[in-house]
Amino acid sequence: MSYTLFRRSRRVLKSLAVLACLVATGIATPASAWWNKDWTYRKAVTVDTTTTGANVSGPIGRSLVLVRLHNGNFTFTDSLENGADLRFVDADDKTPLAYHIESFDPKAGVATVWVSVPVLNGGEKKQIWIYFGNQNSPVGEDAKGSFDPDYTAVYHFNEKPGEPSKDSTANGANATNAPAGIEDSAIVGHGAHFVGQGGVTVDATPALAMTAGAPFTFTAWIKPEQLSGDQQVFSRGSMVIGIANGMPFVAIGSARAAATAPVKQGDWTHVGVVADGQTIKIYVNGVEAGAASAALPAVDGPIVLGGNFIGAIDEARLSKTARPATMMMAMANSEGPSNKMVVVADSAEKAGGSANVIGFIVSKLEPVDAVIIALCMVLLSLAIWLMVAKVRYLNAAEKGNRQFFKRFAEMHENLVPVADLAGVTPAEASFIAKASPIARLYNIGIDELDVRRKTLGARPLSGEAVEAMRAAVDAQFVEENQKLDKMMVILTIAISGGPFIGLLGTVIGVMTVFGGVAMAGDVNVNAIAPGIAAALLATIAGLACAIPALFGYNYLNGRISALADQMRVFIDRLITRLAEMQADAAELRQAAE
Repeated sequence: MSYTLFRRSRRVLKSLAVLACLVATGIATPASAWWNKDWTYRKAVTVDTTTTGANVSGPIGRSLVLVRLHNGNFTFTDSLENGADLRFVDADDKTPLAYHIESFDPKAGVATVWVSVPVLNGGEKKQIWIYFGNQNSPVGEDAKGSFDPDYTAVYHFNEKPGEPSKDSTANGANATNAPAGIEDSAIVGHGAHFVGQGGVTVDATPALAMTAGAPFTFTAWIKPEQLSGDQQVFSRGSMVIGIANGMPFVAIGSARAAATAPVKQGDWTHVGVVADGQTIKIYVNGVEAGAASAALPAVDGPIVLGGNFIGAIDEARLSKTARPATMMMAMANSEGPSNKMVVVADSAEKAGGSANVIGFIVSKLEPVDAVIIALCMVLLSLAIWLMVAKVRYLNAAEKGNRQFFKRFAEMHENLVPVADLAGVTPAEASFIAKASPIARLYNIGIDELDVRRKTLGARPLSGEAVEAMRAAVDAQFVEENQKLDKMMVILTIAISGGPFIGLLGTVIGVMTVFGGVAMAGDVNVNAIAPGIAAALLATIAGLACAIPALFGYNYLNGRISALADQMRVFIDRLITRLAEMQADAAELRQAAE
């Protein structure tokens, strides 16, 4: 009965495993139209301007959107080492989008990519696609095409130390000199570091012309190292943009607009200035902070970035149009450390397949977690093998015991070796001797009685002789118990050690995730969730090792205890009956004499 139940349980477990696989597959997201079959993978990128993202209302227009990639949301091993196979496609999955890579470091697992989104509106969740996984792909980025024609100059400050700052637009308004230093941990990749002397100079060009009454926009990320005095971030002729005792301001001749609150020393702040021909406004972190009624006069001459500024500057941009307030907010939210606006999907879809959440999580496993999970699986395999082996042994023992008791009942008062019974075949005798622990106890008892009969004849057994016989059978009983308990320690190790081993892997994995997120500078949930989910697999593996072992141990321990009790009762019965047989034989001899 128990063996049949075990076989049925195995079939149920197999069915549950198949069902789990089907459920995991069912979690997958069906792949829709594929832009180009030469690319193996794609991921959805959501630009969220709703209240859950940038919280922008109104049209934004063509926008340059920052997509941060890191080990938490991108598998660098599936892409080329320089990111040349990256492609961005609009929501229709047909229209390629212009983009350029500012940094791509597969060893560190960090990349920053600027993508041009043709039309962006507030209060929407716009989806675009990132394709990757083409080993034969040529370089696809287009830095100059990424910027709309209204940008007159854009400086990423990602040059090597000593190299003059370069304009990333098609206008080629490159600086004549390099900044004083490089800011390694800028808001986006590298930035420029200034020490309050000189700054970066850009000579006047026709593309940089600023005529009277013309619209104009300047934006930049700044991180001041001190707040005292007037510090110039941008200056050209009579126009100065900077901070005065920490308060951002713009001054054009006698017109001046300033924020009412200072920026924080040592923190990155997004500062923007917009002139629309009637009003000059200053924005701080995407929010209007001050305004003045004035038109932009004709401004000419060289541009100086970071003249007497002490601190770091990144992503300085000049435009010959008045950028809307919605774009100011979108810039601050998409490029800042919170980065709530751009979300890269957790799972990647594969050409001709689907995006499997479980597969994606497994792909994010750290090597340490993979080793720990493998260890738990090895321990689980040993536990399952032991449980199966023990159940088979116990089933065979019970079957052997039943067969033995059947023959034992036939002996009545005359106990003899099983092989000597009438009707017992050699095969049956061999099976009973091999399978039944109680039969082995019985055989030891019969052998001990035969030894004493040869010495004592038909005389009754003394108390010492009976105890000696009991000791011999008890020794066999101990041996049988040792067989039953052999290697059961594997189950106890799996029960007590599995969860702790898995927990160790999870702690290490979570620590690694937070370290990587800190290095990447991206703190949104998509930067953290995949790595933590992968780390939790270690705990799941530990529990998956311990739970079956716990149930198996309790089940086996119950059956082993029952068999041990049965053997212990039989020993008392056997020794008593053997002593009675010898006493009966002595009485018969005396009566015969």
